[in-house]
Amino acid sequence: MMKLQGGLLQWSPSSLIPSINTRIKTTHLSISACVVERNRELTARERRQLRNERRESKSGYSWREEVEERLIKKPKKRYATWTEELNLDTLAESGPQWWVVRVSRLRGQETAQVLARALARQFPEMEFTVYAPAVQVKRKLKNGSLSIKPKPVFPGCIFIRCILNKEIHDSIRDCEGVGGFIGSKVGNTKRQINKPRPVDDSDLEAIFKQAKEEQEKADLEFDELQRAEEEEAILASQKLLLESNSDVIENVESLAETKTKRSPRKATPVTETKEKKEKKKKLAAGSTVRVLSGTFAEFVGNLKKLNRKTAKATVGFTLFGKETLVEIDINELVPEIQS
Repeated sequence: MMKLQGGLLQWSPSSLIPSINTRIKTTHLSISACVVERNRELTARERRQLRNERRESKSGYSWREEVEERLIKKPKKRYATWTEELNLDTLAESGPQWWVVRVSRLRGQETAQVLARALARQFPEMEFTVYAPAVQVKRKLKNGSLSIKPKPVFPGCIFIRCILNKEIHDSIRDCEGVGGFIGSKVGNTKRQINKPRPVDDSDLEAIFKQAKEEQEKADLEFDELQRAEEEEAILASQKLLLESNSDVIENVESLAETKTKRSPRKATPVTETKEKKEKKKKLAAGSTVRVLSGTFAEFVGNLKKLNRKTAKATVGFTLFGKETLVEIDINELVPEIQS
């Protein structure tokens, strides 16, 4: 008679056959965990055996190879102890690299100059480079002068290339305007420090490229603005010239109209000479005359002096209560008829 107890398949002789009284060894069969009773927990050895059976049941799978691959991929510890990781002198082993330093957003360019002077004074034999990426923004002022101001590409950050150790690290930290290095915290609960992290050369090349593109863009915008202002100035000058020309034309036309209205019909030369002779005869010193044209047109004055050789006459006009003497051509004077 077969019974299932504890995940084991057992067989015992049946009471129906009393003649057979031999003992048969119990057969142990591995079965899946689904047939294990819920009230019984597997031991660690049994769980390990089941796990190995499941792994081996998969075709082409070797759990040993998987474990070996994981051990190979696992990065080895760079430092033997945590105190060795806190030592900043180990940064010098990688040679000169680019580091990022935090500075003020408003005084980044000034801090970069101060830091460069301090490093040159404290470490004269060290080779270093301080780079503060900025765009030189040009602007034309009202007085015509050109103003150039740097605009930082990465406000609050400057880059320095050097061989970094604890002494150089501390001198940079102590510089005025520097807020520290950009990095990651290392250590444990007993002691932690912010260890600087270097910047890859590929990232620096991308930063150089971005700064160059922004500088070209700013220069192009300034050139376009200058070109637009020059075109506006040319258009304004042309407009003023056209307005002035139109005013001159209007003045000439108005003068022509006034001349045509005032000038009488032209008579024959004989009659004109006769009229002039009659005028000259009527003009005499002390007589009242009227000016036909010129600056004093339509003015009435007293003829003071008459010179027939030079054809000039001196006329006195009363202006602002005072008598003013003016020399006028005889042809511009006619005797005033008193009514």
